[in-house]
Amino acid sequence: MDERYYSFSYFCKKTFGRKLYRVALDAHMTCPNRDGKIDTRGCIFCSKKGSGEFAISFDGQQLEKSDFIYNHDDGKEGDYIAYFQAYTNTYAPIERLRRLYTSVLDNPNFQGISIATRPDCMDDAVIALLKELKEKYPNKFFMVELGLQTIHKDSSTYIRRGYELEIFEECMDKLKDLDIHVVVHVILGLPNESKEMMLETIRYLNKQPIHGIKLQLLHYLKDTDLGDAYNQKKEEFHVLSFEEYIDIVVTCIQELRSDIVIHRLSGDGKKDDVIAPQWAFDKKKVLNTIRHTLKERDIVQGKAYEA
Repeated sequence: MDERYYSFSYFCKKTFGRKLYRVALDAHMTCPNRDGKIDTRGCIFCSKKGSGEFAISFDGQQLEKSDFIYNHDDGKEGDYIAYFQAYTNTYAPIERLRRLYTSVLDNPNFQGISIATRPDCMDDAVIALLKELKEKYPNKFFMVELGLQTIHKDSSTYIRRGYELEIFEECMDKLKDLDIHVVVHVILGLPNESKEMMLETIRYLNKQPIHGIKLQLLHYLKDTDLGDAYNQKKEEFHVLSFEEYIDIVVTCIQELRSDIVIHRLSGDGKKDDVIAPQWAFDKKKVLNTIRHTLKERDIVQGKAYEA
């Protein structure tokens, strides 16, 4: 590795010989946590756009490079990954999913596809579709991103995740033979979670057949139930300080299995929507401080795990 952790950028250079860029798409899905199947309120932290604030509206039309060039003007044909980001992107009729996924896999601008979803929305029909597409497009890269957030029952109940940990494990069993890059989302700084609890989630994932991870700082957003609760009783919430977050992240890196690709170390939020923490907007400072702290403490990814 050219860094002290296994970054997605390094993974792409090693695997494809070049950097790849995600193009975030909003395919106008919904979620069982919003349409009444599980709940109607969504996860407590989730925005009204289902984390798709920066996504391009997409319903299977031909995407030209000019549609997203403003994000990555140094990319060439084939340098992009179509990232189905907003809401739950396997929660739709199979024929619609096949049409959406095929439309980007047929597009020469895209090296592959990334599908953000929930473990409880990966039924046998979805697994069969992914297997079918993997066989049809053997030269394309496939990723599935699963929103786990935490392994702790009290936390998952509080955030209204809507499924038990066993569902995640069943989903991993279904995916492990598909040769698909599985990325798991983890939120750092959930209310009432200690640093040790967050590390327990990392240690649990070390034992799972995952390929990547996204470490996401908890954002308190406007127009979410979590944001409203924070505004009403700030004294009941502990928002991670910059120093606390740096310490937690570098410790997570130290604990994380060295072959797991780290796709994210902080997270992005729309500035007008974020109530706290405000320090998170200086992303360059966050990443530079993480790198400096890793070097200062002589930490490389997996150091504690391998010891």
